[in-house]
Order: sequence, then structure tokens, then C-alpha cells
Amino acid sequence: MRRTLSTLALFLIFAGCSPGDRAAVPAQAAAPAPAAVSKPSAPADESEPLVVFLGDSLTAGYGLEAEQAYPDLVEERLEEKGIAVRTLNAGVSGDTTAGGLARLDWLLSQEPDVVVVGLGGNDGLRGLPVEQADRNLREIVRRAKAAGARVLLLGMQIPPNYGPEYTKAFSGMYPRIAKEMDIPLVPFALEGVGGVAELNQEDGIHPTAEGQEIVADLVAPYVAEVLKERAAG
Repeated sequence: MRRTLSTLALFLIFAGCSPGDRAAVPAQAAAPAPAAVSKPSAPADESEPLVVFLGDSLTAGYGLEAEQAYPDLVEERLEEKGIAVRTLNAGVSGDTTAGGLARLDWLLSQEPDVVVVGLGGNDGLRGLPVEQADRNLREIVRRAKAAGARVLLLGMQIPPNYGPEYTKAFSGMYPRIAKEMDIPLVPFALEGVGGVAELNQEDGIHPTAEGQEIVADLVAPYVAEVLKERAAG
């Protein structure tokens, strides 16, 4: 039985922007805590662990129905394995690491047991300094851990638009943070999906429903392992 807690309101910042336009889009300003939009579901069992997915359009399921986004699909896969869990999709299309950090406190007030961090792709598409994204991600991890949550980091890669040095620095940011902050890492959240035309929408960036299924298949075992470690204390 599905026990999804809620899906946050989405801000479609990139709607109507072509990939070539995205580097010029200004960084997202800090926003107030978005209101939760309830979906028809069974009443949530507060005794079940809460997993918050903090991310951007990949997490939000840009161009798709909410239940087609990978957070909902991860929940389905966990429940199929007998792992009861509540999930909260905190994906905001167009979000940067700065935007995620700005709304983190509200999310932590929900007392999550696990925070899945899937941010940085928009920083890379905009050519924002890697050092800035690194600081923001570390602060997200630090605050989440301080609040008692376990953290799973989703690695991202970007096209070489800004040159090999930037691309290398960006892709190397995730394993470095994971190692130094002692958190698990999904090396590349779009493994098997990124760059595969038939698994992405017409913009060539956002996964189709089938692509989201593949992302869920990749991420679900990591979430299950984090929950197992949490249960073991």
C-alpha cells in the first residue's frame, strides 16, 4: 500500500528555455517554504521512516505526472521488498545547490530519517563556480546530518560546454564530498539514461517516464541500504 506523504509544489523555472539559454538564467533566489500538495493515498504511518528527496527537475519529474518521478517509483520498489517508508518529493525544477540550501531548514523541520540530495546539475549547466556548488552541498550534508538524518548523495555529470577543466572539476566534486563527509554516493544518477535519446524528452535533458524508471532502479538499492544501516543504529 502506498504511503507517500506529499509532493511539493513545483516551480517550472526552466519551462520554455532551450538548453542553450540555460547558462544565462540567473541563479534562483531563496524562496519561502513551498506548500505541500497532498495526493490521494493511505494515511501516512508516522512510525515509518521518512525519506526526503531534495533535488531539481530530475527529482520533480519535469514534464511528467508526479507518480512517474523516480522518488515515487523508489517508494514502490522499496515496498515491493517489504520496506515500509514515507517519501516526500522536494524536487524543484531549475533549482541550484543554493536554492536547495535555502529551503533545507523547512525540509529538516519535517524530521526526515534520510535525505537524498540530487542537486548540482543546474549549477553545471549555468557554469556556476564549482567551489560554490561544493560549499553548498557540504552545508546541506552538514545540516542534514546535524538534524539526525542520514544522507545519500546523487552524483551528476554535465556536457563539456565549459571546457574539460570545468567538466572534470564538476564530476570530481561528488566523490570528493562523499568521501570526506563519509556519506554514500550514487556515482551518476542518470547512468544508462543520460545521452540516450529514446529515454529523454524532446529537450534531450529530462528523462521520459521510462527513463525515470531506470533512475529508480538505480537509486532504490542505495536508499534501501541507507535505511538498513539506520535500522541497525
